[in-house]
Amino acid sequence: MSNPCEHRAPRTRIGGSVERGPMRRVAIAAAVFFAFGLAAVRGGAAGADQQAASRAEIAVDGAKWTPCAAEYGTCRFSGTRDVLYGTVEQHVVKAFTNSAECNNGVFGDPAPGVEKRCMVAAGAAGATKGDAKAKANANAAASVASAAIAAANDASLKTQSAQSAQSATASNELKAPPGQGLRCAAPSSQARAAANGDLLEADTPGDGTRLFAAGQPFALVFTTRPTQGDTLDWQIRDSWNAVRASGRFSVAAGSTSSTLSCASSVAGYFAVSASLERAQGQLESRGTRPAGIATFGVLPDTSAALPAVRFPYQDLHRFGGQGTAYLAPGQHCCDGDGYRPVYTALGLAWANDNRNWYMEEPKQPGTFDPAAKPLTPFFKGGDIMRLIQLDGIPQWASPNGKQTHSYAPTSLAQMKEYMAKVGAESNRVRTTWFPKQRDNYYQVTWEPDADGGLPWRDTDANFVAMYKAVWEGIHQTDPRAVVMGPTYSSVQGNVTWMRRLGPLGIGRYMDGMTVHGYYDIGTTPSHPPERVADTGNQGTVPGALPASMRALRHELRQYLKPGAPLFVTETGISYDIGESYGKHYPGANVLYAQAAVVARTHLILLGEGADMTYVFYLADMPDAAPGYGIFFELDHPQGAYGPSNISPKPAALAVAAMTRIVDGTSTLGPLKGLPKGVHAYAFRRLGDGKIVTALWTHDNARWNARTGFDASRGADYRLRVDAPGSAGEVTAFDMMGNATRVPYRDGVANLKLSPAPLYVVSGNADVFKDAVTTPEGYVAR
Repeated sequence: MSNPCEHRAPRTRIGGSVERGPMRRVAIAAAVFFAFGLAAVRGGAAGADQQAASRAEIAVDGAKWTPCAAEYGTCRFSGTRDVLYGTVEQHVVKAFTNSAECNNGVFGDPAPGVEKRCMVAAGAAGATKGDAKAKANANAAASVASAAIAAANDASLKTQSAQSAQSATASNELKAPPGQGLRCAAPSSQARAAANGDLLEADTPGDGTRLFAAGQPFALVFTTRPTQGDTLDWQIRDSWNAVRASGRFSVAAGSTSSTLSCASSVAGYFAVSASLERAQGQLESRGTRPAGIATFGVLPDTSAALPAVRFPYQDLHRFGGQGTAYLAPGQHCCDGDGYRPVYTALGLAWANDNRNWYMEEPKQPGTFDPAAKPLTPFFKGGDIMRLIQLDGIPQWASPNGKQTHSYAPTSLAQMKEYMAKVGAESNRVRTTWFPKQRDNYYQVTWEPDADGGLPWRDTDANFVAMYKAVWEGIHQTDPRAVVMGPTYSSVQGNVTWMRRLGPLGIGRYMDGMTVHGYYDIGTTPSHPPERVADTGNQGTVPGALPASMRALRHELRQYLKPGAPLFVTETGISYDIGESYGKHYPGANVLYAQAAVVARTHLILLGEGADMTYVFYLADMPDAAPGYGIFFELDHPQGAYGPSNISPKPAALAVAAMTRIVDGTSTLGPLKGLPKGVHAYAFRRLGDGKIVTALWTHDNARWNARTGFDASRGADYRLRVDAPGSAGEVTAFDMMGNATRVPYRDGVANLKLSPAPLYVVSGNADVFKDAVTTPEGYVAR
């Protein structure tokens, strides 16, 4: 079962600002409930055994219930029935006739911050009031359910393995077409297809990510259903909307599948379009992906200029991700665990792992056993590290009798005791599964903003006292603990609160700082992070990202020990405020702009002194401003949690290039003396290696949704890469990771910058010593 606890999502607030409230969560106690509903609401490769398991009855509070809908879905039945909404442990029951909408608006919220489900009673309304004896049987029923799920998953996994093997065999039969660039051969096969479907369809089947290695063959499959013989015309465009390949071929009347063998030496995002000359038509929209395109990506290979870095220890990796494909084992996308191969393909090495007190000890103290707690299987690969989440307290420890993030517990001693157990378990996990990781990292609170989803309502003194209890408990049993916070939603918010909490001594109980990297009212293409870095740029909120990061580094140096790490554990770029998913939105220009701003935002965070940054979110989701995903979600028009069908946006491939180029570096800082509109940050590869300089230009007047995002905007810049009098060549990578050689004379390379980041790799570190401003208090780790 994939991570059931990784669904925090920003929500749009009235007035257009963004409330970055809690990610949707599923309590550990509700694992069985969640798993039974999974097959019914997620689709994917599920066999008959799994379908049977999804309809199995579960005993809750002495009554039998059948899962019927996911949160935000519709529970349908006949007659008047009781419907349970929530989790096994926290729920509410109401009577409905024929159907019930499964959401908080109908039922209220019985389990705040937790993903909920609907279940329908086995009998008529009013017949679900069980007695204590029946309730005692719930644990036994849950055990039986777990066994059924395991069996169903095993059967489904075998089915999926067979499908994967068939897909691999088909791929091995393909041969890359001759030539450089993006090439597709004429159809290698044409076969009958399913009769039902759109007039015209296109896809690039594979492991579910629709990402492929450069130079390796992959299949492009067109399915057509004209009433008479026709000719199909197709094109493939890149992130800049330039045609990279095109062709045409004949198709027969009726339902036909035509497979083209393709390969690309060019990395990046690609959008397939097609039409029939007689029947016309276009590719229909799929989920959040607009009509007219099917998308795939080719991953960059930067190793010629940037050989693999040797990491002294694993936690020097600089990129993580929030939001997985969220699938049960055996389901289709991404090898079934929601992380691989998608996270590893993108170069994301960190993910959240929940050890929240209210999840692990929801009913009473002393129930968490650090020696027996199993590690979630997807972490056992050892290539994706854990950021351990600790926010929230159980209802039994809460001063208001409810599970809460807003108050300190009634007993800090009990909190300290629980945290000591978490420290013991995490130390065991690190030494067992992550032997190359130096430290364990803990995040104490999550967005305690007063106007957010998890607001702190208690006193400042109690906030500090809570951090003290956590810090002392964790350090009691974990000698390699790094306890971090306070994780307000914006960089500036963390500055404000450190100025308030720092004098109260919170820094004594923080080994590092975690923040979320939002910088404006709406982090969107039209609200890029640079737009107030220039004080002459009018009409926006003061203190956008570069300036806010500098203020944050100042507070960190004031109140934390020298060299304390700074982790940015969530930052996303949505579509523009007021936009929505639709058949004709987003267009190519918006997708290009989003990719550029995603990359620029994370480069600023790292370039201004963050040690690590999280990309938010994997795929488009509901319950948030549209577009936060770096992949389209292909099954639901408003997106979905736990998608089984995704395809990349340009942002996904911009992330894949950025991680390959910038991971394995330390920060040197922003370049000095930059002309207006030019932004540049220098990084050095570990082991006194090469210099990577990320550069771009931004003109706010030519970069907004109203006038269009001007991809052609350019600026000339002379970058010193070597000593005066020297000549040679450096390598420059574009936003998608494609390399070119750039000559330099007298130590200077003449560059043409654009709104998309350009990465220049050079070898002489001495010329950067006086050319950069080291972020205040920054110490390379």
